[in-house]
Amino acid sequence: MKGIFQKFTNVVSVYITLASITGISLFLTQYFSTYTPLNWSLAFTFVAAILLLNHYTILLPPSGNSLSMDSAIYLAVLFVFGIHMALTILLLTSIIYALYKKSVVWWKHLFNFSIYSIMIIGTYEAFFLFGGTLGTLSFFNVTSYMLSLSVYFLLNVLFIGFFFVLTATENLLQIVKGMLKETISSYLITLILSLNLVLLMKQQIILGVLLFLTVAVLLSISFKQYFELYQEVSQKADIDHLTELYNHGYFKSLLEEEIKTAKLANQPLSIGLIDLDDFKKYNDQHGHLQGDKLLKHFGAELKKSASDAFTAARYGGEEFALLMPGKTELEAYQFINHFRKDINDQYFEGVEVLPHGCLSFSAGIIQYNQDMYDSSEVLEKADQAMYYAKTKGKNNVCIFDADNVPAKTFYNNKEMELLEQQLKIFLYKDVYTYKHSRRVYEYAIEFSNKLNLNNNDQKILVMGALIHDIGKLEIPRDVINKKGKLTKDEWEMVQKHVIWGREIVSTNRELADLLPLVELHHERYDGKGYPYGLSGQEIPRLVRMLTIIDSFDAMTTERPYQKTKSISEAIDELQKCAETQFDPELVHEFIEVIHSSPLHKHSIEQPNKISI
Repeated sequence: MKGIFQKFTNVVSVYITLASITGISLFLTQYFSTYTPLNWSLAFTFVAAILLLNHYTILLPPSGNSLSMDSAIYLAVLFVFGIHMALTILLLTSIIYALYKKSVVWWKHLFNFSIYSIMIIGTYEAFFLFGGTLGTLSFFNVTSYMLSLSVYFLLNVLFIGFFFVLTATENLLQIVKGMLKETISSYLITLILSLNLVLLMKQQIILGVLLFLTVAVLLSISFKQYFELYQEVSQKADIDHLTELYNHGYFKSLLEEEIKTAKLANQPLSIGLIDLDDFKKYNDQHGHLQGDKLLKHFGAELKKSASDAFTAARYGGEEFALLMPGKTELEAYQFINHFRKDINDQYFEGVEVLPHGCLSFSAGIIQYNQDMYDSSEVLEKADQAMYYAKTKGKNNVCIFDADNVPAKTFYNNKEMELLEQQLKIFLYKDVYTYKHSRRVYEYAIEFSNKLNLNNNDQKILVMGALIHDIGKLEIPRDVINKKGKLTKDEWEMVQKHVIWGREIVSTNRELADLLPLVELHHERYDGKGYPYGLSGQEIPRLVRMLTIIDSFDAMTTERPYQKTKSISEAIDELQKCAETQFDPELVHEFIEVIHSSPLHKHSIEQPNKISI
């Protein structure tokens, strides 16, 4: 058992052990209590049939799951010959399969045998419970067959699903939904075929089995050809026809998956964006056909260098991308910079017209971290680093550094004027939101200075604070200015302002970094916020900062649907809601900002007085 405990958690090991003991115990109890003389030649016929079916599985696109018809044999034998014959066949096939598949660890064979035992015995008991009779199948008693077959399916989903619950982060409901979506059609096919096999065996056992095997093998061969064709077509859809690298769409979808994997495994993930230097000049000088040859050459060299360790893609035009799971930004830099030098040293026809006199590229690298909102933010930062490499004279590789990205990424007059124009629309519609946004903006400057944020993060927080409620422009004036309590429908409308805000801001690519602050500033640290119910570190740090600022100002300012609190009361509320609504560490830092602010110092020290 030592090997098991090294590979799995104690809980998983205990589950496997208990399931195995249960299955073996049920097998021994049922096997010896229902002993009947066997036709061994017939038994070995069924064993051979099952082994053959395990070899000729049916591949199902798009995921490549395989469907084996062995369950149809077990169930048909169970319904025609009884439990003793079915368990005997299970025992023999399991022993032969374990000897044949020695590369599979022993406990997996044992666990699989135990689960099959439980499923077969459970189906047998359910069959009689629902009024079934062995050896008879007609229209009038088909219900008992279908209900017992459902038990077989549900036991499989339950046992395998619980195993995945213990070894994954999803809950049981998510896993069961996924299994049902993936396997229910496969199981329906298997279970219906088992009834067909029952009918065939009632007429002529050996001939029935041979006919069934023939159909199953032919289906396996046909589906294999269909699956290979599907893979070929699917691969063509994911491949750039010129460079034979993966295309932009496939790279983006794979990046999403790798980000999820990096989160779960807490492993590094780096992305590199590569742009060929002065490619337009090469194209203008030598023509597009020669330019295509250059792109193809570069793609081949990138693919060869990346090998199987990384994923290389043509991102668009003369831009390429590298996905490097398991690599830190420094390791990614070393790899890409070494590749850059190799490319510089390789002569390609006509490159002497380029400024560097050789084929060169500029590249930007970013390492994903938990504070990043999504793949778009990752790619945007990699693009910023690549742009910075260009500004340094090209033929460079740069790692993203928020303090050193080019000046275009800091908030400047042009960007501020754009946000101010959108914000001023609130002046005629909702003066409360306008003033609130201005105050949150000022708090954000103080808070970012307190935490010594780098230039880029300060830009995002301050500009996001100014525009975070822009989605309220979509809310009718009579709702947003309502004096009394909002109805349920009105409150649901107000909650949608974060989605509407994202839609407004996303129309301007230059403001892409602000999307998390606009969309997520009503998420809660305990996961009870909206719109997605994110919790803890799933919420980007800058959003967690904005949530505190936004709530503090909301509590201390007159709002149509909230009571006003004093500064002291608001601070008490922040402390009370630390770890539930707010990040406790950031709450502590923000309270220090309020205490040190000349604007609020007097209000904190002097409680509100009621004049008589």
